[in-house]
Amino acid sequence: MTLRTALNDFKRTRDRRHQFPGEFRSTTGTFSGLDSRLVHVDSDGSLRDYSYPLCGLTGIDRSRFGIDTGSTTWFSADADQRYRGDAGVVETIHDCGDWAVVQTDCTIEQAHVTRFELRGDAPTDVSLRAFVDFAPDGRDGRQSLLMHGNTVEAYHRSEHDFVGVSTELDAVQGQIPERFPELVDDDPVSFPRATGERRYEDTTLTGSVLLSAPFVDKGVTLTTLLTDTNDIGRDAALSTIDRLVSDHYTSETLLEAGQAQRQWTVPADTPSRESVVADLRVLSLLSATNGARIAAPDFDPYYVTSGGYGYTWFRDDAEISAFLLEADGTFDLGLDAWHQRSAEFYCRTQQPDGSWPHRVWPGDETLAPGWANARLESGSDADYQADQTASVTTFLATYLRTDEPADPERIEATLGRAVESIDDTLADDGLPIACQNAWENMQGRFTHTAATFLHAYAAVARAPVCATLRDHARSQAETVLSSLDTLWTGDRYALREHDGAIDDRLDSATLALPAACRVAAEAIDLPAGTRDRLCTHIETTLDGLERDTGDIRGLVRFEDDDWRRGSQDREKIWTVSTAWGANGAAQLGALLRDADDTRAAAAYARSRDLLGEILPGGSLVQSSGYLPEQLFDDGTPDCGTPLGWPHALRLATVAHLADAGELTTEPLSARE
Repeated sequence: MTLRTALNDFKRTRDRRHQFPGEFRSTTGTFSGLDSRLVHVDSDGSLRDYSYPLCGLTGIDRSRFGIDTGSTTWFSADADQRYRGDAGVVETIHDCGDWAVVQTDCTIEQAHVTRFELRGDAPTDVSLRAFVDFAPDGRDGRQSLLMHGNTVEAYHRSEHDFVGVSTELDAVQGQIPERFPELVDDDPVSFPRATGERRYEDTTLTGSVLLSAPFVDKGVTLTTLLTDTNDIGRDAALSTIDRLVSDHYTSETLLEAGQAQRQWTVPADTPSRESVVADLRVLSLLSATNGARIAAPDFDPYYVTSGGYGYTWFRDDAEISAFLLEADGTFDLGLDAWHQRSAEFYCRTQQPDGSWPHRVWPGDETLAPGWANARLESGSDADYQADQTASVTTFLATYLRTDEPADPERIEATLGRAVESIDDTLADDGLPIACQNAWENMQGRFTHTAATFLHAYAAVARAPVCATLRDHARSQAETVLSSLDTLWTGDRYALREHDGAIDDRLDSATLALPAACRVAAEAIDLPAGTRDRLCTHIETTLDGLERDTGDIRGLVRFEDDDWRRGSQDREKIWTVSTAWGANGAAQLGALLRDADDTRAAAAYARSRDLLGEILPGGSLVQSSGYLPEQLFDDGTPDCGTPLGWPHALRLATVAHLADAGELTTEPLSARE
């Protein structure tokens, strides 16, 4: 997203009730991108790249498609859109009355292929109109175009982007970007536009182009390709464009190409198969080739309202890895390569002190901008998210115990350093030191952080590591479990202890406790009183955080959460909190069932009830199948969409309930 695009969006949306102006939102439309590029196909068929965090190339900043039958009609946002098959092929149907244009999109490595086909009683003389604005090297200035027959090249320095068509180009015209007076004017600029009076070089010194190409045999294919000149030369790029517009010439061959990209298998009889496929698709979309995952498509690269989402957080990524490991063990999804890839990524990125940093760029694993890197700075560790290191530790220990990693010795050595790092952030009273929380918006000594420490120590205590490390981890797990008493308020565990006082607000992050205690019960003695407290805590927390607005139902993040409320008076509902509630209740059900406690049935019922809101047909699920991070009370989605963490939580919860015989096959939404 360039500054010009951000300013245009600001002008268009600054008065809207449920949109934050200046963002690169993806709350409408669908993504294609199981390979190294991530392309958004909006509801009008327009394309936009969210690829930079994954492959380091910026690509398409904005675009627009339409048809010319004597006059130009641009496609509208009311098109019918869906995924074809289980992979990342997107079909968008543009209704033209007695006929239609069927648009099929598939991302193939660093190329994106779009096929347009006429269906029905279409006119004989139809041309595709395509406006494509590239931002090579992330720039919206100092660009230029090169013409190569049926292909146009836009470049800045090292990034060279190409767009080509399968038929003859009837017309090619460079588009002049917004001039300075237009940038400061109150009105947005619409593209494409007439060039008007200009200097002779204006339509060449740009990354934006308007194309016209005829339909031949009722079809035309448009392909874009992102390249780095250090990796691929112009001749090779042009050859790739020529091959893709010919090899993938129909919607059916594109579907075959998309299906070949799929790196998982979901058997036909898998319970809740639609949601399982959607979850695996989303997690593939968000993954770089090394397996590192961005939290969500980066809707806010200028940090207008947030700190950005196109990075790999080690908490989110490791939690997702652990959920995938659990689901794969139940459904046999064929994810062995994913687990191994994640383990290698964590081993490579561990810091010398055994911790992991706040966040990294997924493509090259270098340190990304962040605000919680205290372990890399001198001074206090308060601006460090200790739960991230604990989450990675839990995954590695569980993977080592339940699977067959290629290099177990390396993982064990990584675990040894990780435990030392966790020890270093455990205070003498047995609770984590003051640090940042999972939501990254406050400091203190959090119940959630303690839960992740307990989970990590218990997982290491169960892992096939040396006896010394295993015994030490078991002792530390006992210490943390006992010290949790400090945060007990009488009917729930507090959000945190801060400056010597208990902050007793309800926090959905504390729903991590049942999973941690369930693993701990396999390594140490779990008193019956702990189970009683967990039952009370889960009931109190779910009851207190649940909201039903009439349009949607789910859990808010924590009491008095004021982030991105806009004009809304109350806290917004979050999908990750709702999914955490479903998973936490299921984990509690398993813990109680293992103890022959009759309260297990009620816990499982609560899990199914919340899960229904995030299953297909549930109130929090978009028509694309995506789970946005949060929603306004009227159901308008907001923030990162799709967000990987709730999709992984949903997948693991479905697998857990199916394995326990507690999953119903019909949607459980309260909106019947």
